[in-house]
Amino acid sequence: MLSSRTNMSTEDFPDDYNIPKFGWKVKMDHVFEEKRNQNLRPRWHQIYQLIPLALRYVVYHMYNAFHSRQPLMNYIKMETGKQIYGAPIGGIGGGTIGRGYRGEFCRFQLRPGRVEYNTVPANNFIVTIQDSQKKTVYQKVLSTYPKPKKQLSAWEWDFDGSQAEYTALYPRAWSVFRIPDYALTLVCRQISPVIPDNYKDSTLPGAVFVWTAHNEGTEMLHVSITFTFKNGCGRKDDRDPNCVSTTLDSKAENGTQAVGVQISHRMDAMDYTYGLAVKKKDGVSITRMLRFDPAGSGADIWNRLSEKGELWTDPETCSPTASGEQLGAAICSRLSIPAGSSLDTEMALAWHMPKVHFQSWHTRFYTTQDFTTASVPGSEDGARQTSASVLCAYALENFVRWEKAIDEWQRPILDDSDLPEWYISALFNELYFVADGGTVWLVHNDKNIDPTYDPRHKYGRFAYLEGHEYRMYNTYDVHFYASFALAMLWPKLQEVLQYDIRDTLEEENKTQRWHLYDGKSQDRKVKNTVPHDVGDPEEDPFKLINAYPIHDVSEWRDLNLKYVLQVWRDFSLTKNERYLADMWSSCKKVIDTAETWDTDGDGLIENNGSPDQTYDSWVMEGPSAYCGSLWLAALYCMHKMAVHFADIDAIDKYAALLERGKQSFEEKLWNGQYYNFDSSQSAHSKSVMSDQLCGQWYLRACGVTDEVFPPENVKSALKTIFRLNVMGFCEGRMGAVNGMLPSGQVDTSTIQSEEVWTGVVYGLCALMIHENMEEEAFLTAGGMFNTVYNRIGLGFETPEALYEKHHYRAIGYMRPLAIWGMQLAWQQRKNHKLPSHKHYAEV
Repeated sequence: MLSSRTNMSTEDFPDDYNIPKFGWKVKMDHVFEEKRNQNLRPRWHQIYQLIPLALRYVVYHMYNAFHSRQPLMNYIKMETGKQIYGAPIGGIGGGTIGRGYRGEFCRFQLRPGRVEYNTVPANNFIVTIQDSQKKTVYQKVLSTYPKPKKQLSAWEWDFDGSQAEYTALYPRAWSVFRIPDYALTLVCRQISPVIPDNYKDSTLPGAVFVWTAHNEGTEMLHVSITFTFKNGCGRKDDRDPNCVSTTLDSKAENGTQAVGVQISHRMDAMDYTYGLAVKKKDGVSITRMLRFDPAGSGADIWNRLSEKGELWTDPETCSPTASGEQLGAAICSRLSIPAGSSLDTEMALAWHMPKVHFQSWHTRFYTTQDFTTASVPGSEDGARQTSASVLCAYALENFVRWEKAIDEWQRPILDDSDLPEWYISALFNELYFVADGGTVWLVHNDKNIDPTYDPRHKYGRFAYLEGHEYRMYNTYDVHFYASFALAMLWPKLQEVLQYDIRDTLEEENKTQRWHLYDGKSQDRKVKNTVPHDVGDPEEDPFKLINAYPIHDVSEWRDLNLKYVLQVWRDFSLTKNERYLADMWSSCKKVIDTAETWDTDGDGLIENNGSPDQTYDSWVMEGPSAYCGSLWLAALYCMHKMAVHFADIDAIDKYAALLERGKQSFEEKLWNGQYYNFDSSQSAHSKSVMSDQLCGQWYLRACGVTDEVFPPENVKSALKTIFRLNVMGFCEGRMGAVNGMLPSGQVDTSTIQSEEVWTGVVYGLCALMIHENMEEEAFLTAGGMFNTVYNRIGLGFETPEALYEKHHYRAIGYMRPLAIWGMQLAWQQRKNHKLPSHKHYAEV
């Protein structure tokens, strides 16, 4: 049985704890059974292939080091997963702060496009328990993270992890701390405002922590929850001078009062303010501390809490820090809880960094929203009104509304008894990347866009990284898989991303780019080609597009096709006529470019004998199953668009081209069981590629029931993939390997052929569901989920690729958002009276 649990159960939690049945669940003393890394040693024949690329990469790496820049993809110093992460906090596009499942604050993404892998011990919660005589009987840090070696030595860090449990169901998480000696249980509910189809509150950079103290004993207890936080995010510039803290007192529109502290400083020349606040209400005593030394022993704050159960009443401000100093601040909420009773206290953390920069400065989109009111429309004056105190007050007043919206969104899925528990956990928790993917949501300040029809005027500009380690915004070949999350949940963000891509098509950049794969130099951007990405945050994204340095992406066979497919998929979901009309002309241009790749006129494009698509180390030559299926699917969509716009010439053109292409695809690639990898004479040309019917997946996602690929061939290919790539690889416990030889041996011709790509697996499983293979789909995806979350501990930093043993590649990756393609397939099947299959509810 696959489960979303590790080594615990929450079935014994009382109902009033309100811990959900579903989600990723783990004890805070859990140790994962397997520890992997990225230190893969390629096979000898793979090394031989990679030597020229590797030598050029070393030159590229040295060039970047000489110019004090980080390489776009650092293959020399790769990150190793820390096996600590839980659901991060923060809305979309304003930065995020990671939370570990053991209670720590870790992995900061406040600087746009940069990931800081730091755990900051001073950012924590502390519990103080006093008996009915107000004598302190217990005080601990509410985290099972190891005690830091130097700082905060006066704090007690030894909370028993076996008495603490964690549940993540993004965008919420629950931490339960049992203190049996005093019959007290603390439950912290963490809420981030990541709400589908909400383009105001979802931008808010912050979160709410609702602490519920359950006194299950026979005596009154006085319980204090203290929230401590320091400036910065664990970087050297935390010690820069002129950090200052002030009191925070703010009232929201309907009277909610936030009381707390603010910390203001700069990082990387960008001003920011942290706000920590408690919701003021009867029965809650609030005190605060404007300054303690987070690099010292912490004895001042610790001893004060131990003596009094609360903090001092500080002045309204403190003097700025000197160079070399750091600044910590704290808020304390004190509850007096009768025996057998429970009380809540609500806390908020927000960060206000309105202006951010790459090489150019940008304004974050959340600043256009008027958080002083509950109105939905944005305000041009929002940037002047917004502050950390306003954000905290707004969050504390509106988090109940957020939770209601989250419940309404998640409830139909949670109540679907045909869905496996692990799948529900994976579906929601993989959404972490929408906010935590180095994401920026910015004001679009181009005055040339149409203020009436262009959605960027109202909804701004959206971008997220290919991965935490792959520093490119909106990597389009990967976004193709991930885009289901945006298209289904935030369709306006998908639209603004598409408009940005559309506007790049006419661009040319004659700057010569030295490509690492072959050493040739080509134009950085070629007209009428879809870009690989919209830029590197180390350069000037949205202006300097195509940061990817390895291949000439103007020759990639998949990018143009994926643009067309996303346009039609988006329209099939939203029915937005204006969007389709605005995209139609550009679709014709990119297809015209793609048609030039049909060198023999058979209606099917050819690959050029290089890794000219998203599998950028896996060579395809001649017609290939992957690019061929995308091409045919794109032609079908172009024909549908032509019919929609009554473009007679285009109707005839694409219909004829599609028919020729279909015939050629079957003649050149179908072998009676599946579609060959490509039509070359290479040793791996007959490899069984798990992604061979990617185009069919997209057609089904668009609701297409017309026959583009013969149904019997589709079913045969999927059964072959399931037999060989899934069950023939790790006995089905790790998803589907990218390539498998018909002999049953893994295709080791290249590194990527022997990888399991997590996002591709979800796309494959989506197609299986579309094709009435639900049992195979959930078994395939379930094995991979169990590996990532429960065996190797890489939840909330799901990698791009897994290997059979010991290794993975590219942690914190965009493509796994493709799981929302599975959900779309499931919803479409349910709408067509999908029968109950409870036998696979827990595979």
